[in-house]
Amino acid sequence: MSDEKIALMAHLMRRAGFGASRDELERRVEFGYEATVEELLSPEDQEPVDIYEFLRYYPLWWKPGTMGGLGHAPWVWRMINTKAPLQEKLCLFYHQLFATGVSKVDHYDEIADMVDTFREKCLGNYKELLMSVAKSPAMIFWLDNHENHANSVNENWGRELLELFTMGVGNYTETDVRECSRAFTGWTLKHKLPRFHMGRWDWEFEFRPEDHDPGEKTFLGHTGDFDGEEIIDIILSKPETAAFIARHLYSFFVADEPQVPAWSVTPPNDPEAVQAIADALIESDYHIGAVLQMVFNSRFFKEARFKRVKNPTEVVVGTLRLVGDAERPMPETMDWASQIGFMGQELLNPPSVEGWHSGIEWINSGTLMKRTNFIAEMISDLSRPGVVKIIERVKSAGRAPEDVVDACLDVMGPLDIPAESRLELVDHARDLGEFDWDDDRPGQGGAAKATEILQLVVSLREYQLS
Repeated sequence: MSDEKIALMAHLMRRAGFGASRDELERRVEFGYEATVEELLSPEDQEPVDIYEFLRYYPLWWKPGTMGGLGHAPWVWRMINTKAPLQEKLCLFYHQLFATGVSKVDHYDEIADMVDTFREKCLGNYKELLMSVAKSPAMIFWLDNHENHANSVNENWGRELLELFTMGVGNYTETDVRECSRAFTGWTLKHKLPRFHMGRWDWEFEFRPEDHDPGEKTFLGHTGDFDGEEIIDIILSKPETAAFIARHLYSFFVADEPQVPAWSVTPPNDPEAVQAIADALIESDYHIGAVLQMVFNSRFFKEARFKRVKNPTEVVVGTLRLVGDAERPMPETMDWASQIGFMGQELLNPPSVEGWHSGIEWINSGTLMKRTNFIAEMISDLSRPGVVKIIERVKSAGRAPEDVVDACLDVMGPLDIPAESRLELVDHARDLGEFDWDDDRPGQGGAAKATEILQLVVSLREYQLS
């Protein structure tokens, strides 16, 4: 089994999932790269996570209300346990794109319902997903469309639909924003019952024809008595929309781009790749599954290794899936959910409608320390089955410091690091003394020394990249 095949499969699993152990990578290489892509794109073939197992331990998370900032814990547990990692990765992608937060909605249930919609529709047609978002109670409240009336237009949803969810700044006018907003008048929320002892009743979408503006509208060069769905059809017919969504997909799955507000004045880092994704969107009628199949099999994807900074969710979930013994709902699950927020990504509560700034902006002196400490603590826990397997692979490399270091770099990546970084690791390994694999004394044996090398490996710049 070639090192190149392992490296390519590891790249795919980092981007289309949350990484994979060496055992899983070897199984997938035997299965084949293209076959693995097909499997990832077919989540319906996998046994779904039983979320009620989590709720049996934490019943209040059925209707969590605000829950002190941990309403995302069931989703974190689902990501740890899923057999369909691309499905959950797409939920994360859409949560960033359609950022909606409990800071305003004040109701985790509604935002979790939105994530459930992402899970159901993530690999289908983008229009169908966009229509669901437009009718999502969380989004309606987040962007004030319940205050968008025929005789008093609120432009918040209409503006963000154009600016952040479809076309991007510079591809529409202020008149287009108003006409778009008029088309969504009457798209609102049903009144609901007061909260009860287990939480709150759900909101529901409601269309009120008496509050809808049926008049003629001129939008992006088209004139008619458009409603919201017709507006979305017009938006999706524009090549600018395909280019904008393509850049989002490229930034999340291929390589970090500048932050979204800069896109109107900063060209893509790889214009040809972004255009290829845009063309695939148009040719497939915005079928996201078909587009991702093209992306994952493309040359530009396969060559873009370690071109993204891992987001905090990838750091925490990927680490827990690697080390194991995280599958059961337990008190630590809540701590792990908190760790994602400590690293700068409080799920279900993005800082604004723009979502999180990604890429290098995930890293500062505080968050880097949180990331490194979390991974280092987990990767040095010799009680975890994933760590035991990693140590067994390192052990097979022998006792020489150089071989132990190279084995650690290989099993945690494979990672290609600068020569000076490798030399520092080797010098440290020599200072630790002989790697006696028969010595199992806590903190002194070969396994304990190997975990110290692993801790240094996960602190490397290269390990923070995906």
